[in-house]
Amino acid sequence: MIEHPKGKFLVDTGWARDMSPNGEFDKKAQIKSLGSVILYEVNQGRIPLGECIDEQLAEMGIKDSDIDAVLLTHLDCDHANGLKQVKSAKKFLVAADEVRFASKATNRVRYYKKWWKETPLTEFEWNDTQGPVGKSYDLLGDGSIELINIPGHADGLFAVKVKNDDGKFVLLFSDGGYAKKSWEEMITSRIAADKAQQKNSLAWIREQSLDENCVESLANHDPDIKPHVIEL
Repeated sequence: MIEHPKGKFLVDTGWARDMSPNGEFDKKAQIKSLGSVILYEVNQGRIPLGECIDEQLAEMGIKDSDIDAVLLTHLDCDHANGLKQVKSAKKFLVAADEVRFASKATNRVRYYKKWWKETPLTEFEWNDTQGPVGKSYDLLGDGSIELINIPGHADGLFAVKVKNDDGKFVLLFSDGGYAKKSWEEMITSRIAADKAQQKNSLAWIREQSLDENCVESLANHDPDIKPHVIEL
């Protein structure tokens, strides 16, 4: 969750509670939620009670209707399957490049439109030139929150860079890498739409992470990250 003077912004939504209805591993429930046995084979997981996004928001005293925008870094199941849990958010933003990528016939196995079928997605085109391929979206028009295209894992994948007036920033690089070790040792993920672009994006993530103004650089799947509050 990003709290900004201009609003509250949630980055991705994670798994839906119907993946683990009782907080326990449930094969049938996961296959039903994911929409295919193939996706189940590569995306098994368990969501303990209290850790779904709606449960975490409730713990912080935040209602989904308080959220000004959900920022969908990309549309893979573990980032978009929980949209129903924040259905009252005011807006759901996703890169138009990602929607086009998810709509390709060759990607039908990877993406299941039911995850976002009932959610009114707002597609955006890049309006700025930051990042490894010179494509970004200035969310608030003041440079404080930039959605920066880091293609490779998926065409429309973006990192979120949150910057204060002193130039200090936090980088949320989603699936541009799976952990701090990814950019430290330049280890790309096995799931790639374009391996060359993936390496280029990871090199940019490394550069940003080593910048003296970088307060924290975080991946979505890093097991070493514990919930905490970052103040800029």
